[in-house]
Amino acid sequence: MGKNELEPRTAGAWPIAERARTGTMLHPLEPADYVTGPANPGTFNIAAIFHILWSWRWLIVGLAAAGVAAGVIMTLLTTPLYRASVKLELNPPVVEVVENDRSLQRASNDQAFLQTQYGLLQSRALAERVVQELNLASDPNLTNPEASREDRQRRAASILAGGVSVEPQVGSRLVNVDFVSADPSLAARVANGYAEAFINSGLERRYQASSYARDFLQRQIGIVRQELENSERQLVAYAQQQGIINTGGGGAPGGGVPGSDAGTPTADSLNALNQELAQASARRIAAEQRYRQGRATTNTAEVSERTAALRNELATLRAQYEEQLGVFQADYPAMVQMRARMTSLEQAIRSEAGNVREGRTGTLQADYQAAAAEERALQGRVQQLQGAVLNLRGRTIQYNILQRDVDTNRALYDALLQRFKEIGVAGGVGQSQASIVDRAEVPGGPFRPNLFFNLLAGFGLGLAFGIGLALLLEFINDTIKSPDDVREKLGLAFLGGIPTSKNKVIDDLADNAAQISEAYFSTVTSLQFTTESGAPKVLLVTSTRPAEGKSTTSWAIASSFARLGRKVLLIDADMRKPAFVTGGEKQDGLANLLTNKDSVLDHVVQPEGQEGLYLLPCGPLPPNPAELLSAPRLKAILDEASTHYDVVVVDSPPILGLADTPLLSSSANGVLMVIESGKTRTRAAVEALGRIRQAGANVVGAVLTRYKHDAVGYGYSYEAYRYGAVEQRNREIRLIVSKNG
Repeated sequence: MGKNELEPRTAGAWPIAERARTGTMLHPLEPADYVTGPANPGTFNIAAIFHILWSWRWLIVGLAAAGVAAGVIMTLLTTPLYRASVKLELNPPVVEVVENDRSLQRASNDQAFLQTQYGLLQSRALAERVVQELNLASDPNLTNPEASREDRQRRAASILAGGVSVEPQVGSRLVNVDFVSADPSLAARVANGYAEAFINSGLERRYQASSYARDFLQRQIGIVRQELENSERQLVAYAQQQGIINTGGGGAPGGGVPGSDAGTPTADSLNALNQELAQASARRIAAEQRYRQGRATTNTAEVSERTAALRNELATLRAQYEEQLGVFQADYPAMVQMRARMTSLEQAIRSEAGNVREGRTGTLQADYQAAAAEERALQGRVQQLQGAVLNLRGRTIQYNILQRDVDTNRALYDALLQRFKEIGVAGGVGQSQASIVDRAEVPGGPFRPNLFFNLLAGFGLGLAFGIGLALLLEFINDTIKSPDDVREKLGLAFLGGIPTSKNKVIDDLADNAAQISEAYFSTVTSLQFTTESGAPKVLLVTSTRPAEGKSTTSWAIASSFARLGRKVLLIDADMRKPAFVTGGEKQDGLANLLTNKDSVLDHVVQPEGQEGLYLLPCGPLPPNPAELLSAPRLKAILDEASTHYDVVVVDSPPILGLADTPLLSSSANGVLMVIESGKTRTRAAVEALGRIRQAGANVVGAVLTRYKHDAVGYGYSYEAYRYGAVEQRNREIRLIVSKNG
């Protein structure tokens, strides 16, 4: 078999061939059943979300109704429960036991106190106390009478702990204690029992706390008292041993600061001598100052009086000397004698003045010497006492250590004793930490189940679950379902939506008033506005995947153009799985034209039953359709067809996985995409468009098949498209060309 030779079909491969030879009219079969789906808008907006919810409205309504039904069933099956409530006021302790700053700190920690009380109200210990006080362990409605007493108490306490709830009132110290039970009287009794038990337990804890504190302080006071007595004994024994005398009343000798010498006789003597030494030094300094001043100054009047005669005689002698000096020379014996006399007079004057000064300062000198002697004596005594004090200081180091122990023990003893007195006073005063504001009354009716609340909750949960499930299903299955999807996701013009027909497609297409006939006629009308010259001369009809309705669309468009008075040629270019089966294409068809240049188009074209409509079948199935379609002969055939016919409609194979459609689209004037609403995924459609656009195709728009404006749901199933299969196919359009007409 040559490269372009056709593989003839066997008789077994044509189960409809015999019917074709009889002239019986074949018509398109209905596509397989499918489940449509709602629109999935490309962007989140109110209209898109509303469209999704409207598409899934029956699912949402069903789940909401199921929720309401569940609420009714829950109401009927739930045991009526009664709730009794008692209102308490929580009072933080206000008794000032110690300093004011602690009471202020307690007031600022009021919220912590309230939270603590809430926890105590819900404690198991309080539940067990209520069980004991109300004797609930003997109630057969709560426990098993055949169980042991301990098991019954434990069981009753668990029921009470699970049924009680604490509801604080925000912004206040009021709290509601609620108890829920199937018995209304038991609910009121337990609620009141909880309040009373809580108040009593608080008083008991307070008393027990103060009692424990008193016992603890008594033990500590006894221990500290013994330690204080022992330390005092050690201090006295050491003082006796070292000869340390404490004359003061303080902790250290003399009541001074520990480590000093105050209070000892030696220290007292040293202090006294230091004071006397300071006074003696002051007296010595004063006497010395007077003595020095006496020596520096003399009594001028007394000296003048005592030396007056001598000075007069000296003056007279000097006058004579001066007078004789003009007559005699200086070395004249009389002159020398006069000078000697003046010298002796001057010495006599000075001697007399010295005698006057010495007489005055003699007494001052004696006072000064006496004061200095007294000072030296006191300094010697002080030095002796300083040595004694230093010796005593060394011996009092241990004394001071023992004294500090005594002071510490005495201070601790006094503090414990004072605290013991305060606790003794505080333990018997103050108010209870809680008080009952409103006692619980027997409830007049059950609070649960609440029919209205259950219905509302069931409806709300069902509605929310339905909406969530609808959105989840919508966005999991990202398919092309609406005109908006065609425009926004694929960027194509929406040329028509073909609804689903309950009848056979061939019958609806024959009826001009049928919805599907009107839809296809509307699509043909839209096609006439896709180019400046009207509808594309050569229109290629294709789809992303098999069984999307492209063959039906091809036949319907060709038929609609024929109804408009156009001469239309329908070419079946799917040479892998042809849809238009006549029985005569075994020898004649598109495959023959592509392989045989001598073949003439008019010889293989077959007229259809409708006026103006002609069919070019695919012919024998070739082994290599892609190679056959890539030959230049295809372009020539289409050009020849466009010359003899007004419109040429080419039914091509699906795009994905095959090279046939890109080869055909490059020779067509326009390509029409057929998309099955709710089944074709967006990504697959985008990839298919990309493939044919890379081949230079002019995609004029898209048609949605099996489209419903009010779609309610969708599903997805993919049926393999097997090319070259010889078994009977479920999806094919069978057109019968009558031999007689």
